[in-house]
Amino acid sequence: MTQSNPPTPRPTDLIYHRRSRELEVRFRSGEVYRLPAEYLRVFSPSAEVRGHGGPMMLVTGKEAVAIDRIEPVGHYAVRLVFDDGHDSGLYTWQFLFEMGRDFEKNWADYKQRVERAASGGVKRHPGK
Repeated sequence: MTQSNPPTPRPTDLIYHRRSRELEVRFRSGEVYRLPAEYLRVFSPSAEVRGHGGPMMLVTGKEAVAIDRIEPVGHYAVRLVFDDGHDSGLYTWQFLFEMGRDFEKNWADYKQRVERAASGGVKRHPGK
């Protein structure tokens, strides 16, 4: 007997809250995630951030980044256009679901990576 993969989570709503700079993603299965723009930017699925097959690049200085536009890509993803000019990542429904589900772990790992890089002058917050 073959094992089938679970269906790809499908969002019912994408709502960008400009004041808090959070993207609210509601899924048919009932999950609701509020994902900060900074989080979505530093974990962008773009090759620029993902490292063209190598290690993931550490992106910093995006604390105040906002999402300018959300552009649909077929029936499977959106392109998020950030106010810093970044627009090359395709955020699939599966990717957004995993980013919401794994937010606490991902964010803690990110902050640890920034802390380790701080000895080399890397800062999470621009100008601080």
